[in-house]
Amino acid sequence: MLETSARLLRLLSLLQVRREWSGTELAARLDVSTRTIRNDIDKLRALGYPVDATPGVHGGYRLGAGAELPPLLLDDDEAVAVALGLRTAATGAVEGIEESSVRALAKLEQVLPHRLRRRVAALQDYTMSVPFDAPAPAVDAAIVTVLAAACRDRERVRFAYRSHDGTETRRAVEPHRLVRWGRRWFLVAWDRHRRDWRTFRIDRIRECVPVGARFGDREPPAADLTAYVARQVSVAPRTHQARILLHGSFERLRERIPAAAGTLVDIDGRACVLNTSANSLNEIAVNISMIGVDFDIIEPAELITHVRDLAERYARAASAGDSASPSHPVTMPNRRRSDDGHDKAHD
Repeated sequence: MLETSARLLRLLSLLQVRREWSGTELAARLDVSTRTIRNDIDKLRALGYPVDATPGVHGGYRLGAGAELPPLLLDDDEAVAVALGLRTAATGAVEGIEESSVRALAKLEQVLPHRLRRRVAALQDYTMSVPFDAPAPAVDAAIVTVLAAACRDRERVRFAYRSHDGTETRRAVEPHRLVRWGRRWFLVAWDRHRRDWRTFRIDRIRECVPVGARFGDREPPAADLTAYVARQVSVAPRTHQARILLHGSFERLRERIPAAAGTLVDIDGRACVLNTSANSLNEIAVNISMIGVDFDIIEPAELITHVRDLAERYARAASAGDSASPSHPVTMPNRRRSDDGHDKAHD
């Protein structure tokens, strides 16, 4: 009896992990016959778990939606991951789930074993986040949920979309993937009217509704969709556009320049052109100086003037440092030093 109960719990756990299993796969996982799997499925149904079965060669079992949420079976690592995810969601950028996350977290922590509560508390108490300079744009939790389900079910959706300049259009798309990049959420989808792949910022989407129509397989725009979104963001319209000649090989530079910084074009094996953009000239100037190679500004002229002003400011600072005399020392903050004499301000 105990062995049968343990097997039922393992079977229920497997059904909660994956969308659909064949009887053969479940039998192999539990080391029993497919007839035993059928009997165990009947027992789960008798206990109130809605297990759906699809007949045929390609058929299988899936845990269906019932009137109530069945108990979730989580191992130690899964329980810790869910608890930390709920804590993050309670203060995240998805609008409308903060209160629900707090309630769910309270229920979970109430039943966590002491050893797992200690793990969750340690990870939370001894982990710090560096705040972003600007608040993350909030996205609607309901829209994220609708889009995620549409991606899973390959169902077309319609929504209103506001572009960077405030223009609003109606879109009909085939959603493929959601990508969280930095502080923002993006949807990668096939735009049916434009007949091309598009990347949409989810915080600019509203009135998102599934239309019921399904769509078939379509080759995605890239194998790595995170890098694809980063490239799309880099070419999005911004206040300042610039072209920079970088003196270095393409192989060397592409390792130093993130995809979001812009597009890199090889010239002759020894130099490349970086097409980049930002909302301030200072941001472009700082970014190209951090690449670590010599460069020439092709355009715009305003960036040349800005970099010249920065260079003069740095030159004055360097000159002032060289001319400082011992009779006018600069007081530096005390810094703790280790026994070997190394500075211990940071590693």
